[in-house]
Amino acid sequence: MVPYIGQFLLAGVCMVVVALSTAALAWLMDPVVNKVFVERRGDLLWAVGLAVLASFVFKGVAAYGQAVIMTRVGQTILTDLQNKLFQHILAMDLAFFARHKTGSLISRLTTDINSMRQAVSTSLTGLGREALSMVFLIGVMFYQDWMLAAIAFVVFPPTVIGVTGLGRKLRKVTANTQAQTGQFMTLAEQSFTGIRVVKAYGLEQYESKRVLDITTVIRNLIIGAERIKAIASPLMETFGGVAVTVIIVYGGYRVIDGVTSAGAFFSFITALLMAYRPMKALANANAQINEGLAGAERLYAMLDVSPGVSDTPNAKPLTVTDGDLKIENVSFSYGEGIAALEGLNLHAPAGKTTALVGPSGAGKSTIFNLLLRFYEANTGRVMIDGQAIADVTLASLRHGIAFVGQDVVLFDDTVRANISYGKPGADQAAIEAAAKAAGAHDFILALPHGYDTVVGERGQSLSGGQRQRIAIARALLKDAPILLLDEATSALDTETERQVQAALERLMQGRTTLVIAHRLSTVARADQICVIDQGRVIDQGKHDELLARGGLYRRLYQLQFADAAQIAAD
Repeated sequence: MVPYIGQFLLAGVCMVVVALSTAALAWLMDPVVNKVFVERRGDLLWAVGLAVLASFVFKGVAAYGQAVIMTRVGQTILTDLQNKLFQHILAMDLAFFARHKTGSLISRLTTDINSMRQAVSTSLTGLGREALSMVFLIGVMFYQDWMLAAIAFVVFPPTVIGVTGLGRKLRKVTANTQAQTGQFMTLAEQSFTGIRVVKAYGLEQYESKRVLDITTVIRNLIIGAERIKAIASPLMETFGGVAVTVIIVYGGYRVIDGVTSAGAFFSFITALLMAYRPMKALANANAQINEGLAGAERLYAMLDVSPGVSDTPNAKPLTVTDGDLKIENVSFSYGEGIAALEGLNLHAPAGKTTALVGPSGAGKSTIFNLLLRFYEANTGRVMIDGQAIADVTLASLRHGIAFVGQDVVLFDDTVRANISYGKPGADQAAIEAAAKAAGAHDFILALPHGYDTVVGERGQSLSGGQRQRIAIARALLKDAPILLLDEATSALDTETERQVQAALERLMQGRTTLVIAHRLSTVARADQICVIDQGRVIDQGKHDELLARGGLYRRLYQLQFADAAQIAAD
C-alpha cells in the first residue's frame, strides 16, 4: 500500500471535491428559490446560475479523476495479489497438490480474484465518494433545518441493520458458489484431459450428468445471491419513501406556518433526495463488497498455507563436486498409508550408473521424489557429496539434477521452448545438439514449423515417442551432474530406443545416474543394480551376479523373457 499513498491522497482530494460540489448544489436551492423566484432578484440570476454550473463541472472532473486513480490502484494491487498467489502455489510441495484439486486452485486464481476485481471496480472506487457526499448533504440538511433532519433519520438505523444482515448472508452464499465453481473446474479439467478414457468407455453422458448436477447447484446459489441483493432495493425504496412523505407533510406545515422559508425547505428536500442516491449506492456496494470479501477470505486462507518442503533458515547452496549420493536409513509414507520406504539404505557412487529394479509399488519412484525433495523423508537422511539435501537450498538441489520421467509433461508452446525449458536462454545450436543426441532432430524438422511448431496442450499434437524424445533432449540440454531416468525410453520403438540409449550412455559418462527400468535388458550394463522390494534394498550387484544368485531379480528377468517369448509365439 505504501507505494500508492500519493495516489490515494490525490483520489481523496477528488472525493472531497465531488462531495462538496454535490452539497453545494443542494445548498444553492436556497438562494435560487428565495432570492430569484421569491424576491425576484434579477441581479443574482447569472451569479447563482454560474455557481450551479461550476458545481456540476467541478463534480464531473473530480469524479472522473477519482474513478481513474482508484481503479488503477485497486486493479494493480489485485494483480499483485494474483501473481503472489500463483507464486505461492508454485512453491508448495507435491503433498499440497495431492490434497487440492486442480480446478479448486484455478478457481482461487480466477473466480476469487474476479469477485474482488468486481468489488473494486464497481464499489470500492465510489465508496468514499458516495460516503463523503452523503455526509456533506446531511450537513446541509441539519444546517437548513435540524428538526426535519432528525425526523428524516429516524428511519436510517433499521435500514442499515437490514442491509448489513443481507451482506453477511450474501458473503456466505458467495463463498459456497466459489467453492462449487472450483469443483466444476476440476470436473471439466478431468473430463478434457482424460477424454480418451471417456470416449473409450462411452461415458460422455455420465460426465455430462455430473456437470449438469454441479452447474445446477451453482445456478441455484447464484439465483439465491441475486435475490439477497435484490431485497436491498425495495428496502431502501420503502424506508426512503416513508422519510420523504413525512418530511413533505411536516415541512409543508412549517413553511405554511412561517417557521421556515420556502428556499430553506427546498434546499433541505433537495439535499434529502440527493442523499438518497449515495445511500442506495452504499447499500448496493455493501452487497458487492461482501462478494469480494468472500473471495478475499479464500485467497488469504490459501496464502496462509505454508509449504511442507521449504528451505531451512540456514540453508546453503549445494556444491556438487563428484556427485556421490547416499540414502541412509530413510523411511517414508504418503500420509497415513503403508510405508513406501522403510529403513532404506542405498549408495550411488559418483560418476557411476545405478539401476533401481523391482516390482511395481516397491518404492523406486518414491526414491526419486525424495532425491528431488518433492517430499521430505520421515526419518533418515539423503546426502550428496556429504551434504544433507535437507540443509541445502531447493533451487541449488534441483539445479544439480536432471530428471526424465515416464509421464512426460510438455507445455503448450514451441518445440524450442519445451527443450530450452531445461536451460532458459540456450541458443539454437545447443538446442539442436540436444535434440540430435535424443534422436529428435529429424522429426522436429519434419513438423510444419520445425522448432517453432507449437506442440499443443501436454504435447497432444505429437506421438508418445516424440514427446519422450523432447523430454530427453530437455534433460540433455540441462547438462546436470546428477541424472534421474524413470522409464525414460518406455514410449520408444526398438530402433529409436537404441538411438536414445546410445545418447543416454554418452550423457551418463562421468555423471551419477540413477535409472528406473522395468525392462531389465535396458539396465544390464549398469555399474550396479539395486533390487527394491517393499521399500528396502534387498539385493544389489551387477547383472550377471544377480542372475547367478537367483532371488527376486532372476525371477523378474525370467518372467520378462517368458512373456516376450509368449508374445513372439503368438
